[in-house]
Amino acid sequence: MAILLNVRLPQRLGLYCLEIVDHQLRSILPMAKVAANAVQAIDLAGDWVSLGGVDLQINGALGLAFPDLATPEELGKAADFLWHQGVDAFAPTIVTADGAKIRRSLSVIQAYQAMGERPESATVLGAHLEGPFLNPVKRGAHPGEHLQPLAMETVQALLADYVDVVKIMTLAPELESESGVIPWLRSHNITVSLGHSLATAAQAQTAFAQGASMVTHAFNAMPGLHHREPGLLGAALTQPQIFAGVIADGQHVCPTMLDLLLRAGRGTPAQGEGGLFLVSDALSPLGLPDGTYPWDSREIEVQQGTARLPDGTLSGTTRPLLDGVKNLVQWGLCSVEEAIVLATERPRQALGMPTLAPRQVTHLLRWHHDGAALSWQRI
Repeated sequence: MAILLNVRLPQRLGLYCLEIVDHQLRSILPMAKVAANAVQAIDLAGDWVSLGGVDLQINGALGLAFPDLATPEELGKAADFLWHQGVDAFAPTIVTADGAKIRRSLSVIQAYQAMGERPESATVLGAHLEGPFLNPVKRGAHPGEHLQPLAMETVQALLADYVDVVKIMTLAPELESESGVIPWLRSHNITVSLGHSLATAAQAQTAFAQGASMVTHAFNAMPGLHHREPGLLGAALTQPQIFAGVIADGQHVCPTMLDLLLRAGRGTPAQGEGGLFLVSDALSPLGLPDGTYPWDSREIEVQQGTARLPDGTLSGTTRPLLDGVKNLVQWGLCSVEEAIVLATERPRQALGMPTLAPRQVTHLLRWHHDGAALSWQRI
């Protein structure tokens, strides 16, 4: 048993005492109700405590690209690594590839999930299919030869026996000539995210009305905000129930535009509403040094944690999720509390997962800010 005193909790005022037994959070009490001589107590002196991060867009780690998954053991190594990076759960993201290759990766994820939970290993929530139903004009680093038309028959053929393995699907809604795909995906509990898209605001609003509830890496692979055509992102910012992922590495979105997003009311929305959440968008060299690495049939060059194709196209990052929390605080865009929420509470809310509450089996992070730097450790 552990008793933690003088704890700050995201989205709660004041200081608290936490009682933890066998990784179960037994109780949360205001400090005013705690006996002064509590035994086995650890004074956190006002540090923040949160759940671990949840990464809903991560493409690989330790040299493994998730579209190249061959065995459950490979996925287990990545899950173990992410646990030690402060991540409690993640959605292995499979980018546009040959259909057979995508289904092979889905079969490995399915086999891994059937093995059950592992101690000190991040939970695999299910796959995030980022493609192949993307707009070719906004495909970014996705290979154009494997893009597919967005239609019921192509979606059902791709998913085949792996519908239950897919947790999130990113698609460009303007590609669909007849409605039906988004409601069908939602009927199978797949969260629909809009991205790699040229959707107008009207097309995006139609997709939201059909059940889409997320936006993939805000600002990236979509038109920027325009005063006459707000586009996909503008539509999302006016819909209080919509969640939007964002990459806070300083390269995908400059801090000025991140500030604009946060000021647009998506930083600390009311309970039950959507908002911004952090994703890493990390590629397979996550956990490896800078250098040149294979990526599908091409190569990427990683410099200072940013990955690009040989033609300079931005393809991702090798920064872990919680670096984004540190960046937001360092740049002065968020309080410590707000930044923590964006990586821990908000992605859970986006998928309807439970957030910090008593009677949960949970694993906690302790955050310390010394006025200059933010650091974390597992409790």
